[in-house]
Amino acid sequence: MNNQDHILVVDDDHEIRELLTDYLRDSGFTVSEAANGREMWRLVNKEQIDLIVLDLMLPEEDGLSLCRELRVQDDTPVIMLTAKGTLIDRIVGLEVGADDYLPKPFDPRELLARIKVILRRTRSTTEKPAADEFAFISFEGWRLDTQARQMFSPQGVIVSLGSSDYIVLRALLEHPNRPLSREFLIEHVYGKDSQAFDRSIDVCISRLRQHLEIDTRNPVLIRTVRNAGYMLVSQVKHEK
Repeated sequence: MNNQDHILVVDDDHEIRELLTDYLRDSGFTVSEAANGREMWRLVNKEQIDLIVLDLMLPEEDGLSLCRELRVQDDTPVIMLTAKGTLIDRIVGLEVGADDYLPKPFDPRELLARIKVILRRTRSTTEKPAADEFAFISFEGWRLDTQARQMFSPQGVIVSLGSSDYIVLRALLEHPNRPLSREFLIEHVYGKDSQAFDRSIDVCISRLRQHLEIDTRNPVLIRTVRNAGYMLVSQVKHEK
């Protein structure tokens, strides 16, 4: 963790914002707070935000819509908070691009642990030595820009990827034509100490498939291998 990591807490409950802001500042973070989407966008456009703690139930525009809009422009990690704790609510939150999900009520220590895991994971994918990094990876007419974390379709359509989706895709590209288990992908994406549930990987795979199916004439590139996991079926070319 870097003491300069900047966390944005977005929640319309003043007491929760104050509690989280004080706790995270005491834990060594720079913290800003917002009560609604309008204030969130003002801070996102003004400050360098490293992670957003985003409440689902907000006035005017809810957290799902805000997360979906955020994913269009960047890959800032998002932990979604909500009083709804059902599996389907968790899946919907992850489907729109959240990196993690924490139902209320929760222990601030658990939120802190999840923030550290996500920041550590994000940093591990952005601070690799240049010699170990490929500038582009090509497969089936697609081209992945590893610096911008964008894919270019065979037709030139640009697709931006969230951090979890990017890491899952990179793992599949590094092991083409070989099934990778959910357990392997969860550890690869979230770390050994993660409490992520299995469906989080399924949601990442679902989002990647939606991106890759822009051209419906192409074969299914990510296949489900029964009792084994997921496999990218393609020849892969790495470019320095």
